[in-house]
Amino acid sequence: MLSSKVEPLLPNFSMAQKAKAYFQLLKFRLSFTVAFSSAIGYLLGHIHASFLEIVMIMLGGLLVTGSANIINQILEKDLDKLMKRTAKRPLPTKQVTVTEALVFCCLLGIAGVILLAFFFNPLAAALSLLSLVLYGFVYTPLKRINPICVFVGAIPGAMPPLIGWVAATGTLSVEGWILFGIQFIWQFPHFWAIAWVLDDDYKKAGFKMLPMEGGKNLKTAIQIMIYTLVLIPLSLLPLQFGMTGTTSAFIAVLCGVLFLAQTFYLMRTCSKKAAMNIMFGSFLYLPIVQIAFVLDKVNL
Repeated sequence: MLSSKVEPLLPNFSMAQKAKAYFQLLKFRLSFTVAFSSAIGYLLGHIHASFLEIVMIMLGGLLVTGSANIINQILEKDLDKLMKRTAKRPLPTKQVTVTEALVFCCLLGIAGVILLAFFFNPLAAALSLLSLVLYGFVYTPLKRINPICVFVGAIPGAMPPLIGWVAATGTLSVEGWILFGIQFIWQFPHFWAIAWVLDDDYKKAGFKMLPMEGGKNLKTAIQIMIYTLVLIPLSLLPLQFGMTGTTSAFIAVLCGVLFLAQTFYLMRTCSKKAAMNIMFGSFLYLPIVQIAFVLDKVNL
């Protein structure tokens, strides 16, 4: 009798729905972007890498990032219910239980770290594990405590190209840190623009993503402009250190100037439309510049 009363209350999902839910837990587009950055770092460290090596570095990055994303969703499952953009994720809708998500998370993380350690080197694996811990267990809870979460989150967010470089060279050299620095600085205009656009939704969950004294006003717009401006000289460092040539440097400066121009519109209007332009501009800036670096490296 008890079971007959309980069963109708439990969600009943097909195998296909379950598989889709597990795939959604990965946040595949985000994880793939991270994996792509790892491959960029690897190619800049070893331009004649084989197809198998590229696949493996991307797979390792995908697995570890997917694991970190699941930690984030487990810790925020009750908060995700409050936001329109996340309310239909697998955990809030109970398509996947916390236990199932935790097991999946552990399998992905362990597999990714082992793959990087044995196929490449232990240092690359250690950096990926550090990235996972920082994102899952430091950045995630900080989102409701202090806007410094964006700075903390930018560290694991910038590590993929560094991990790729280390996987290719086995060393934490200055070139790897340059790649880290470019992606680190890029994340501030990127995430603050997203936070501006989604501010109302974030407030429902108590997330503090915009600068403490800023909010959606000129102070935040100026900070976005400053970080975008810093990207321009920073993107010239690969040329100065002989990693790439003049063609990619020109492309990086051009993209940086166009990216910077979008921030002036935000400073002038402080509008959601302007923030959206920066958000989409940031999505274009990083892959274009990174691909230019790799293509230029081929011709050196």
